[in-house]
Amino acid sequence: MADSDTHPNPKLKVLVFAASLRAESLNHKLATLAARISEQNGAAVDLASMRDFDVPSYDGDLEAAQGIPAGAQGLRRRLTDNDAFIISSPEYNGSMPGLLKNLIDWASRFRPQPFDGRHGLLLSASPSLAGGNRGLWALRVPLEHLGTRVFPDMFSLAMAEKALADGDIADMTLRRRFEKNLQSFLSLAEAAKHYPCIKRAWVEFLGEPPTSGADRVDPVQTST
Repeated sequence: MADSDTHPNPKLKVLVFAASLRAESLNHKLATLAARISEQNGAAVDLASMRDFDVPSYDGDLEAAQGIPAGAQGLRRRLTDNDAFIISSPEYNGSMPGLLKNLIDWASRFRPQPFDGRHGLLLSASPSLAGGNRGLWALRVPLEHLGTRVFPDMFSLAMAEKALADGDIADMTLRRRFEKNLQSFLSLAEAAKHYPCIKRAWVEFLGEPPTSGADRVDPVQTST
């Protein structure tokens, strides 16, 4: 049959998007490059835009009245339709973009948890010398809390406005490192897809049963 999902070893499916709304953002360019290299390495790529996942600021009253918004529903669907995901995220004031954290907070409200057990690779591109790396360390925290298996080797492209040229990384050493990083991540995610025995049992949050009613978005209210 022509459908690749009927093949005994179907293609790895990977969701790729940049956590930036700007059309010409450096992270959009890096995400597009990651998508192209992933396809060259045999993956089926779902290249998305942050605009596909537009959501209002998280509000528990809004959720109770109207449910989870369409943008977060779209992210859940595309996460569950794919085996792994790659995010290229800018760094804002030493951390992740607020719009990405807000999207994660909305998506975290689904049961079952769409991030749990999924493999994720984090990338960043920045004009700074650090390449946006501090933002990736901040981004790891909520994703790992939600059960994502974040790949240990994150990739940050420094001075990205010069490093990216004609849709590729100009420096050959950096380009090879980027490609090797992607290949290693894809190999791990593919192994998890085809050998499910290596997956851990599903536990949504450390120390909490899957049916826990804990609110993990609204901050704890304290009296003043």
